[in-house]
Amino acid sequence: MRIIGKLLVTALAAIIAANLLPGVTLYGGFSAILLVAVLALLNTFIKPLLVILTIPITILTLGIFLLIINTLIIKWAAMILGPSHFVVTTWWAAFWFSIVLSLVTWLIESLIGKVGKDK
Repeated sequence: MRIIGKLLVTALAAIIAANLLPGVTLYGGFSAILLVAVLALLNTFIKPLLVILTIPITILTLGIFLLIINTLIIKWAAMILGPSHFVVTTWWAAFWFSIVLSLVTWLIESLIGKVGKDK
């Protein structure tokens, strides 16, 4: 049940991030859920391999290269879903979408956590 809640929170964050950023288009709630599912799969299976393969450059850049990996994951998700669900026009749009998505997800989860602890 906790995983479904996390996916729904991330889908809501994706909708908010897509509405805030130019160059990113997300076509509705179902597309947001599909996006989150694809991102979850990519982050589970592909991202660890990329992180391991790029350890030297990640160390040299003091971890900043991980932002490039996140950008790449967003672009791949857009390619997998296609233009009928999720469009990211530029690499910069994908870069900022990954950052805003992380921040909005964190904000929503922290607000939900505070509300849940009040009871």
